[in-house]
Amino acid sequence: MLVTHARQLTFAHLWLAFLAFAVALVLGVWQMWARSPLPAPFVTASTYFSAVTAHGTAMAYVMPVFMIMGFGYYVAETALDRPLPAPRWAWSAFALGLAGALMATVTIFSGRAAVLFTFYPPLTASVFFYLGLVMVVAASWIWCVLMMVAMAQWKRANPGRPVPLAMFATVANAVMWLWTTIGVAAELLFQVIPAALGLKAQLDVGLSRTLFSWTLHAIVYFWLIPSYIAFYTMVPQAAGGRLYSDTMGRLTFILFLIYSLPVGLHHLLMDPQQSNAFKFLQVALTALVSVPTLLTVFTIGASLEIAGRLRGGRGLLGWIGALPWDRPLVLATGLAFLMLGFGGFGGLVNMSYGMNAMVHNTSWVTAHFHLIFGGTVVIMYFAIAYAIWPAVTGRAAPSLAAQRLQLWLWFAGMLVMTLPWHYLGLLGQWRRVATFNYADPIIAGWGPWVVVSLIGGVILLGSGLLFVLNLLQFNVSREPHAAAPGELYASAVHPPARVPAALNGFRLWNALVLVLMILAYGYPIAQFFVGDSPQALVHRVDERR
Repeated sequence: MLVTHARQLTFAHLWLAFLAFAVALVLGVWQMWARSPLPAPFVTASTYFSAVTAHGTAMAYVMPVFMIMGFGYYVAETALDRPLPAPRWAWSAFALGLAGALMATVTIFSGRAAVLFTFYPPLTASVFFYLGLVMVVAASWIWCVLMMVAMAQWKRANPGRPVPLAMFATVANAVMWLWTTIGVAAELLFQVIPAALGLKAQLDVGLSRTLFSWTLHAIVYFWLIPSYIAFYTMVPQAAGGRLYSDTMGRLTFILFLIYSLPVGLHHLLMDPQQSNAFKFLQVALTALVSVPTLLTVFTIGASLEIAGRLRGGRGLLGWIGALPWDRPLVLATGLAFLMLGFGGFGGLVNMSYGMNAMVHNTSWVTAHFHLIFGGTVVIMYFAIAYAIWPAVTGRAAPSLAAQRLQLWLWFAGMLVMTLPWHYLGLLGQWRRVATFNYADPIIAGWGPWVVVSLIGGVILLGSGLLFVLNLLQFNVSREPHAAAPGELYASAVHPPARVPAALNGFRLWNALVLVLMILAYGYPIAQFFVGDSPQALVHRVDERR
């Protein structure tokens, strides 16, 4: 079932997301050009950091928020097979988010915000930049409530039945997003915005960074969970098989909710304002985030093996070759898993209490999060769009070959771009620097590797433009799409007739998250209020003006 509101909402949200993505892609390639030995136009420190801010804001906030909202509306109607509740509120959220995105964008390009997407104090921007971000987040909160209401209405109409896995996972993501945005909302509303308005004479940098760390890592899983929804609920069907275990899927999304929140201090291992004890606690908790990913690798691997063997695969690994790799969703999954392996290894280094010091604030970090987000997450966003666009537009895909080419180009470009960054990070190349003096013999050897990464960026730009063209071609396709939207979702090998209440809702898990957040962040935040922290850094706002 996909009625007019869901179709239009999905279409509007995804196109806005991909428009932001296209702008961010162009800016990203220009940034690599500016840092390379090749002469680039318009290069000044001001233009560079404004471009980095626009790139990061578009890719961290605007593109994923609107992509996730649009995909959520699609799932809410097709998985639950019922109309979306309160579509007027959904459109209001879209308008609010669009206005906020435009406000932040205009502020950046007018030269009044060059604070990167993390906007760490003492860097400051015009208050309109922060208000724009608040509006985007507020729009996402409306979406979260709508997703929870949709699930609650379905459960009342279907007592005792398991919530469809795709919707269960979508609501898990909404619940996690509400939890994780508390940190950045508190930072903006009580620290950064009052300082930008001149209402505060001092701004506690340590408190601000601690509050942002509350959000900084869990936001990655907010981006990531739609990819995992596709892994569990769409990929087995596209491969011609069944999901190995519905229960594994539910556990995975619950574990993401629990483990992804109380871990952000591992981003502050080099900062002085928190004790080593709490840093080590959150490093240990961060290691647990690997558990749902390992469960997913096993479960989706088993699901694909089922599909491969149903298609005639024999022997130990013969099922791999039997899979329908010509289908974009299957191909994207294989490529996403490969990039997840590379990026996950880099993440283990970043979170390690000792090894983090070796790569802190180097290009290694940039490589890691580009492989995870730009690699695994974004390639699955492409695949999701290709999978649902026929239902959204009512027309069949004009060319699967063009879709496969675009996915291969994205994979190749991402590896060509990020593998040199890993190497340069080990050599000590710092990030957040506009240009390098390659005449310096100490860093002259970096130049060729930077050019290689730029080539990877150009390949990514070509892939991104081809993606947009592929979506536009749906509008000129003359072949109607006949399949029902719900046919995208896979059935489990053993579909559950009933599941325990703990695997069909989030009341228990919210209580557990509350306990973990108090344990992980209670004292680290309280210390800024209960006494003078000897390690706190207080920045005088009037000195910055």
